[in-house]
Amino acid sequence: MNKEKQIYSWGDTRPYNSYSNYFKKEFGSRVQKLSIDAGFSCPNRDGKLGYGGCTFCDNNAFNPSYCEPSKPISQQINEGIEFHQWRYNKVSKYLAYFQPHSNTYSDIETLKKLYTEALKHKDIIGLVIGTRPDCVDKEKLDYIQDLSKDHYIMLEYGIESCYDKTLERINRGHTFSQTQWAIEQSVARGINTGGHIIFGLPSETKQEMLAQAKILSHLGLKSIKFHQLQLFKNTAILEDYEKNPVDFHPFPFPEYKEFIIDFLENLNPNLVIERFAGEVPPRFRATEGWGNIRNEEVVSKIEQRMIERNTYQGRLFI
Repeated sequence: MNKEKQIYSWGDTRPYNSYSNYFKKEFGSRVQKLSIDAGFSCPNRDGKLGYGGCTFCDNNAFNPSYCEPSKPISQQINEGIEFHQWRYNKVSKYLAYFQPHSNTYSDIETLKKLYTEALKHKDIIGLVIGTRPDCVDKEKLDYIQDLSKDHYIMLEYGIESCYDKTLERINRGHTFSQTQWAIEQSVARGINTGGHIIFGLPSETKQEMLAQAKILSHLGLKSIKFHQLQLFKNTAILEDYEKNPVDFHPFPFPEYKEFIIDFLENLNPNLVIERFAGEVPPRFRATEGWGNIRNEEVVSKIEQRMIERNTYQGRLFI
């Protein structure tokens, strides 16, 4: 007799609160994000706070070929739909994902113009806005709150680390207290709020990384993305790694798999997991990393290992 599958508190048989299940409950079907490059910059890139951007960053590594700031947003959306249709031919609902750089880093009128253009497209049902915690203020958050009344909006913050020592070393240009303020202000307005964090940044121990589960669990986030540190060619963090290799903890995949499960066990079960790891074309990587393992395989192996360990997201959450 087949053993009946367990249904977890988030209403799914997967041992973690998956993004796909969240969207099915939210919209009744799969929803695809379409990356948009609207030509924004970052304050640690254009001289306001510094130059060079975050030491780990190369936006070209994850920017689809159709994303070009010289193209109108409507054109990028149309080309994005065409780009994804071969793989997701049953998708009919899309979110415009303002992804590269800091997509609230402008005046309010510019933001209104860009967001409105995306929302006017007949196939777009909402926005995902990637930005930094120091690139929002009360006026911008009030506007995004108003947008959220009629559209699905996700405001996605680059958290990267909960430790100021790390944020300083990777040239973020803001503190974790600013991250907390931005998230708390967003959540208080009822805005769907997500975060992005990187494991393996310099000077962080495994225990420090694991301790972030408790911190992130109590911020009020709706969703979270996890990335392993990947070293890209021609980046400042690659130079840091070559000069100070003992300060880094590059995760081999078998070790990362166990670590991320330990992390999930301590994580709030209400947090939706958008991504377990990052994936970029090999031409950008300065080291072999995990080779050519695809995200689908990463997810499958982590899920299978969770089943083998008889564990689930939030098992140790307090």
